[in-house]
Amino acid sequence: MNQFDDIRPYFDNEVRGVLNRLLNDPAFLRLISRFKTPWLAKRAPSLTQWATRLLLSVRWRHVHNVADLQQMVARYMAQTVANTTTSLTVNGLEKLSASQAYLFISNHRDIVLDPALVNFALDQAGFPTVRIAVGDNLFKDRLVGEIMRLNKSFIVKRTFTSPRELRDTFLTLSNYINGSIREGHSIWIAQQEGRAKDGIDRTDPAIIKMFNMSQKQSGATLSDVISKLNIVPVSLSYEYDPCDTAKARELEMRARTDTYEKTDNEDLHSIVSGITGFKGRVHVSFGEPLTGTYESAKAVAEAIDVQILRSYQLFPTNYLAYQKLREADPELLLPAIVPEYSDEQMSAAKMQFEQRLAQCSPALRPYLLAMYANPVISGLQFDL
Repeated sequence: MNQFDDIRPYFDNEVRGVLNRLLNDPAFLRLISRFKTPWLAKRAPSLTQWATRLLLSVRWRHVHNVADLQQMVARYMAQTVANTTTSLTVNGLEKLSASQAYLFISNHRDIVLDPALVNFALDQAGFPTVRIAVGDNLFKDRLVGEIMRLNKSFIVKRTFTSPRELRDTFLTLSNYINGSIREGHSIWIAQQEGRAKDGIDRTDPAIIKMFNMSQKQSGATLSDVISKLNIVPVSLSYEYDPCDTAKARELEMRARTDTYEKTDNEDLHSIVSGITGFKGRVHVSFGEPLTGTYESAKAVAEAIDVQILRSYQLFPTNYLAYQKLREADPELLLPAIVPEYSDEQMSAAKMQFEQRLAQCSPALRPYLLAMYANPVISGLQFDL
């Protein structure tokens, strides 16, 4: 047994078997039919599942390895971008090499779409796709886990029964990530555990320490490890977050009760909403590989933060939320700023943003506004 078998993605020779297993899984067929044709799936479930199986059998007949599958995913992503965004812009890849493996560390706003957009941008530019770090909470749903492991996702365990188990888990993860880079496979990982539901993008130094764990015995310095990993910060900016109201609801409940319990299938619902919901303009910015000397994991995290915040694309929604937050609470002492957009552009965006706010209950609005305003505030704090 390989030491990474319980966390790794599926190999090429496993793909066909997994697909055949899914095609004969009633739960999977129900899931897909409800996603694709919810109205019909509710009224004629057996017929819809039969049709879903037939359709998938045809679409998957030429899928025999991971590359085949990802080409199919790329076509779906192109449709998603065309149907749910007004534009997708990408910059920074001209500074990178398609023959080099990188550890891409990005801010985290959407469960699936963040790495999917990074992969889409890389694929469109002729770069290899990445292995994707995914929290084990998503693998609690067996079907979601199967689909993700087919698409080069590996498991990041988050639940531990002892400090020793935590150490061993992080050591295995560190070995897997470092080994992947050495073997020429790029990695995507979020800068912190879970999505930044409040819009505050900060890199957790614990992630940097994890990268270094497996390299300590070799005598390598932190700077040596960072250099070999070829860390590239990535900044993902969405004009509209399809899950903004759901995130605001969670933040409000946590503030009011100090607790929040996810409902059944909440993560799956967030995945579907993130993929299918309207996002407006989207920007993906690839930074430059980290170089230099770093005295601590915190210093590395701050270097990543600077690049992510510096290249974050602020949209009118961010400025409008900032202005409203500033007007509603003078005690925040937020300075007046001039948006990077014309009065005409701001006026046009304001109408749509006001409509979105009107659909949000009054109790949730402060959290939704802060979510959109915090990228502006973070930029001011970092003096960018």
